[in-house]
Amino acid sequence: MVKVRLAAPVLQQNEEAARENRISFQKHGIFVLNLMSSPGSGKTSTLERTIEHLAGSLNLAVIEGDIYTTRDAERIEKRGAPVVQINTAGSCHLDARMIKPALEDFDLGKLDLLIIENVGNLVCPAEFDLGEDARAVVLSVTEGSDKPMKYPLIFRQAQVVLINKMDLLPYTDCDLPLLEKELKSINPELELFQISARENTGFSPWLEWLKKQVKIKKQTADQTS
Repeated sequence: MVKVRLAAPVLQQNEEAARENRISFQKHGIFVLNLMSSPGSGKTSTLERTIEHLAGSLNLAVIEGDIYTTRDAERIEKRGAPVVQINTAGSCHLDARMIKPALEDFDLGKLDLLIIENVGNLVCPAEFDLGEDARAVVLSVTEGSDKPMKYPLIFRQAQVVLINKMDLLPYTDCDLPLLEKELKSINPELELFQISARENTGFSPWLEWLKKQVKIKKQTADQTS
């Protein structure tokens, strides 16, 4: 019988790296968000709008995860945010060991918020802790209303779902009430925000949520320092 001893060590190493990342984030009082979605949901566009709205109020940086190319990082750089690109060269997710060296390119002492845009995938990213404080999933109405039940883990572990492309809702078969109901059935604590990155609408509640989390993280860091 062939014995496979791969998954446990890999996950254990990831957990150790995630713990080290978390300690560093706590030390500097940085709120860290793991932003996830399937490809084409409008995740990068949502991030661009978020950066635009937070300019001048929070010091933020971005880690961009992609299998290949620097296209998303170039888009973020144009918005004025410090950004580091991580190319996984085939891997369908970021892991904590990839994040750790990327942090060396930032002045962590000056950051309030770090957003990690994970590789577009609704499966693998959910399984790897990066040391983040929270997870947000961008889910577009063009993907339909069946995704929560098909990919429950990512929604079960998230704190926020940004329902994007609301401007296209009349042109889709998405059952929005059913979508929200099933999201809440998987995770009753989920914060749901309806947005349109293309039209730049619906962002205020999302931004207020982010600012609140940043404030809480800063206060916690001050109390423990």
